[in-house]
Amino acid sequence: MQDQDIWQREESFWLDGVAFYRDNMAAEAQMVFADPVGILKGDEILDGLKAAPRWAAVEFADQTEQALGDTRVLAYRATGSRDGAEPYSALCSTTYVRRDGKWILLSHQQTPVG
Repeated sequence: MQDQDIWQREESFWLDGVAFYRDNMAAEAQMVFADPVGILKGDEILDGLKAAPRWAAVEFADQTEQALGDTRVLAYRATGSRDGAEPYSALCSTTYVRRDGKWILLSHQQTPVG
């Protein structure tokens, strides 16, 4: 059974800004994107968001979720859209850990698909 709260949190990472990331991401988080972005860690993620346009909308498909203790791994296909740009599709994986009763993002990876 899927945890709807964690999927809503995942959607917010696509749509919301730096303040949401700061409040819901581990300080030691890492994210992996295709070049030229590459691998970002901690504050590099927040700095990258400041210059990047946010998504206007995102849709998830083929969602799966695995749980092990205080860890959740999400895998899914995302299609994001921005005003004036072609839709972007990627296979994604995100790892959350529960700290002090709250799910926070530890790792996120995107593989663009045609």
